[in-house]
Amino acid sequence: MINQFKYADRDHAGRVLGDMLLERQLKSPIIFALPKGGVPVAKIIAETLHVPLDVLIVRKIGAPFNPEYGIGAMCEDLQPLFNAGELLPFEDLEEEVRKIVEEEKTELKRRIQYYRGSRELPVVKNRNIILVDDGLATGVTAAAAGKFLKSKGAKVILLAVPVGPRTVSDLLTKNIDEIMCPYRPSGFSAVGSWYQQFNQVSDQEVMDTLRHYHPESASDITI
Repeated sequence: MINQFKYADRDHAGRVLGDMLLERQLKSPIIFALPKGGVPVAKIIAETLHVPLDVLIVRKIGAPFNPEYGIGAMCEDLQPLFNAGELLPFEDLEEEVRKIVEEEKTELKRRIQYYRGSRELPVVKNRNIILVDDGLATGVTAAAAGKFLKSKGAKVILLAVPVGPRTVSDLLTKNIDEIMCPYRPSGFSAVGSWYQQFNQVSDQEVMDTLRHYHPESASDITI
């Protein structure tokens, strides 16, 4: 069996995407990273393009029977977005899903406060947005982020991810204008399978990155 390509780490993935984005010559873009894994990728892209970087908080809504199985997501507007293809047909689970949504709203607000503090979200109206994560799986979190950014008047939303499946959901293409994904392997599996090193990104690493870009307002709270 031929060994398939793997990124050395998230920095390597950021360099690949950064070089591709340089060629696009987007006018005055803003980079939003999806924490935590998207932050080290986005940091390299921001350094390559010399453009602003911030985080955008999105929470996956997991199924009651399996929290890792995403049936939806929500962004900073706290409006749940469900993937119609993953909706649960069981009426007796509706209340459980509502409880999960409320729990995720609480966690999302806490993370906004933690990562951004009193600093406002950058103005995105009529701006080109580069949304960055370390990989694409179901795409539901990126779709929720795209929907939120569109509601704020973003001009173009480009999702930049190092690796992902060969086909994506209609939910994603509806809420994202363009997907830049240089590596779409056959037999796509978990995102971490396509990295030689895929260490967990710490809150400290995220905060250190934000302090570099926003030293006046990064929080020192632990979560």
